[in-house]
Amino acid sequence: MQGPLIESLARQGVSRRTFLKYCATLASMMALPPAAGLAMAEAMAAARRPSVIWLPFQECTGCTESITRSHSPTLEGMIFDMISLDYQETLMAAAGHQAEEARHAAMKANHGKYLLIVDGSIPLGQDGAYSCIGGRSNLEILKEAAQGAAAIVAVGTCAAYGGIPKARPNPTGAVSVSDIVKDKPIVNIPGCPPVPVVMTGVLAHYLTFGSLPDLDDKGRPRAFFGETIHDRCYRRPFYDHGKFAKTFDDKGARRGWCLFELGCKGPVTHNACATAKWNGGTSWPVESGHGCLGCSEPDFWDAGDFYKALSVPAHPPTSVVAAPMVGATAGAAAGFANRAKKNAARKARQPITAADLEK
Repeated sequence: MQGPLIESLARQGVSRRTFLKYCATLASMMALPPAAGLAMAEAMAAARRPSVIWLPFQECTGCTESITRSHSPTLEGMIFDMISLDYQETLMAAAGHQAEEARHAAMKANHGKYLLIVDGSIPLGQDGAYSCIGGRSNLEILKEAAQGAAAIVAVGTCAAYGGIPKARPNPTGAVSVSDIVKDKPIVNIPGCPPVPVVMTGVLAHYLTFGSLPDLDDKGRPRAFFGETIHDRCYRRPFYDHGKFAKTFDDKGARRGWCLFELGCKGPVTHNACATAKWNGGTSWPVESGHGCLGCSEPDFWDAGDFYKALSVPAHPPTSVVAAPMVGATAGAAAGFANRAKKNAARKARQPITAADLEK
């Protein structure tokens, strides 16, 4: 553990005013009351930077790339001023025995206090031989590091749910962090890769309140994963008016119409992509013209054809499409059906006009 966070930020040229604005914005994004911004600032200013040990296992390094892709002075750029990153193979200067010694030293000095971040799945096949560090399996290292951790953050869909390595036929026997660790608080930040600001929010919450944020039934921070992509999507009005792109380069696609019929999984995918966006808030997949793949949901790779429409209603006011379920839940279908009934009832109450008779 090092000095108070506010001292570290001051050395980086971050003013108190900027810090207060940051905390207020973060509190708002996490659906906390207005007064929480000041409370968060006071708590974080006095807090000492927690030791963080980051273990990259069976992964593609995309999660690390995402989180370190800072656009200073955005929220993402502050993450490494908020923590003391004592071990991360990809980012640290040390290598080999020196790197492993640094990890053991940090674990010993901060036993019971450090945050453990894990990205990548854990392979169990062949006694863990598919992924090893320093001659030791990921499974062995995870169990050792988890023992002294205060809490664990599973970054990315691979760590949270097994991800692509776990997809059928799962040749390496990949599993998630929560499949292994049962006695520690774990927060899942899924995504392939995850949204950087979500990680910042989780760390800020931990610094402020000494606990993990409120989680949903899949272990995700409810503030960021409480709504679907569809609920937050700027193309949603086109969906409600039955305007859908038929191909990725037709007139509808160029006009920004809904990508539902091209396989967008937004209606059944929970994440903050539509509001937090990527690359400093520049854009996100749907805005760039591609439907959501549902990558923050468990087993998304095995859910079916990415370009086949879900079986929820495509035209709520008039019909319900009966098709095989591809990743959609009964709850989602029921929600769309209820919306269709309400829209139909509203139309039925509207008076008939001369224009209607001419149709």
